[in-house]
Amino acid sequence: MNKKPVSKKKLLGTPYFIWSVLFIIIPLCMVFYYGLTDKSGAFTLDNVLAIALPEHAKALWIALGLSLIATAICLLLAYPLAMILCSKKTGQQSFIVLIFILPMWMNFLLRTLAWQTLLEKTGVINNILGFFHLPPLSIINTPYAIVLGMVYNFLPFMVLPIYNALSKIDGNVINAAKDLGANSLQVFWKVTLPLSIPGIISGITMVFIPALTTFVISKLLGGSKILLIGNVIEEEFTQASNWHLGSGLSIVLMLFIIVNMVLTAVFDKDGEGSFL
Repeated sequence: MNKKPVSKKKLLGTPYFIWSVLFIIIPLCMVFYYGLTDKSGAFTLDNVLAIALPEHAKALWIALGLSLIATAICLLLAYPLAMILCSKKTGQQSFIVLIFILPMWMNFLLRTLAWQTLLEKTGVINNILGFFHLPPLSIINTPYAIVLGMVYNFLPFMVLPIYNALSKIDGNVINAAKDLGANSLQVFWKVTLPLSIPGIISGITMVFIPALTTFVISKLLGGSKILLIGNVIEEEFTQASNWHLGSGLSIVLMLFIIVNMVLTAVFDKDGEGSFL
């Protein structure tokens, strides 16, 4: 019997398959192994249930609260920006989109360090305020600084999916609604907003998850005074060397990621909100 020749397209996907196995599947298996076992290797759920301990629960609730606030601010800023983008000509759209993407080319750590330099008590902003004899700004090492860092770093991830969803709305649909007597507000609430839901859901997912799991922003802009769940997990791995507890807490965060992925799959079945 003749064997079917291997498709060239499948061969081209081999490097990605190897990469996924080495850097996604194997690390995930290790996280689940350490998270569901104790130091002797016996099965246990104690590492996962440790999220209910007061110090861990507090860090999780603070992370959830700040992530929700940052996501809401990103949504409020991103939607009008995306609508303005869609109203521009093609050349202008490309230029403005490039402006939003450009900061993402810079290292995430450097972008956050820049805000630390701007916001610190003797930083650039306070020096400028002092020059004009204005009161100094004291938000470094506070939740406000952390939210600001989240919004700055993750705003493009909200703008681009919404922009992509809005740009796919057929102009004839808008014109038909206006011809039927709908005013601008009615067109927005009954046509534009419902059709852009996939982009909104995708944007919320892409902002909320990294905001929830971040530890660099809170460490630099919060001065390690405000511990988020990401900081707790990072310390368990790097300082306490307790991989079992760190992995168990990571599994809890994975549940939030899975819920967000399910919501995205339900509301954006055709991938209309994706900008990749």
